[in-house]
Amino acid sequence: MTAAVREEPFIRFRDVEKSFSTKNGTVTAVERLSLDIAEGEFLAIVGPSGCGKSTLLMALAGLTQPTSGSIDVGDERVDGPMTTAGIVFQSAELLSWRTALENILLQAEIRKLDKNAYRERALQLLADVGLEGFADHYPDELSGGMQQRVALCRALLHEPSMVLMDEPLGALDAITRDQVQLDLQHLWLTVRSTVVLITHSIEEAVFLADRVVVLSPRPASIAADLTIDLPRPRHIADRGSEEFRGHVNAIREEFSRLGVFGDDE
Repeated sequence: MTAAVREEPFIRFRDVEKSFSTKNGTVTAVERLSLDIAEGEFLAIVGPSGCGKSTLLMALAGLTQPTSGSIDVGDERVDGPMTTAGIVFQSAELLSWRTALENILLQAEIRKLDKNAYRERALQLLADVGLEGFADHYPDELSGGMQQRVALCRALLHEPSMVLMDEPLGALDAITRDQVQLDLQHLWLTVRSTVVLITHSIEEAVFLADRVVVLSPRPASIAADLTIDLPRPRHIADRGSEEFRGHVNAIREEFSRLGVFGDDE
């Protein structure tokens, strides 16, 4: 099954620039970046450390404002926090005194939604990521991977049209990361929110995304925009396929072209 996305862009970056003033002068993090993302699309953004990936995501979330240019989501100009979005960070950020279920339902409380109405959805989300039976466990009774799955469920509880993820799996060990990638794919195939994922892992980007955008070293600009035409659902074994490795190698070649790897003789 291949991902179905609409042609009309849902998210639109237009000539976005972001600069910061420092004691040593002005630093430009993002430079004249334009990008369209379709509704229901899973987009991954990769780039070297410090290139401006997270800055771009925070601008999309409305948590920082571009120095120039514009960002639109649907019919709305992003000029403040996008409170309707689901956001997942590298750390799960669970409240230690609340159970897994209570941490998920915090989303409903903050949004003043009927907790009783969303309780069944929260329990179903836990079951979808293999945590059925862990609803009453506290964060210190859960592994790091389990905690991050709870954070994913919390971000999706209110069925957001847009989900933003900043290195959500970066702190997990390799085996756990593989499993949570499968869980994330399953959740996305179920809800079909528009997802923008920041990751340092080329393999993770190819495994999860419909498209991978490669950013240049700072100031960030789009160096490549690659369609990942692999059927879904994707399986761990698919990573050994010629098609999968071809996409991974194409992204690595872009980084080599940009001088990121520094392996030229």
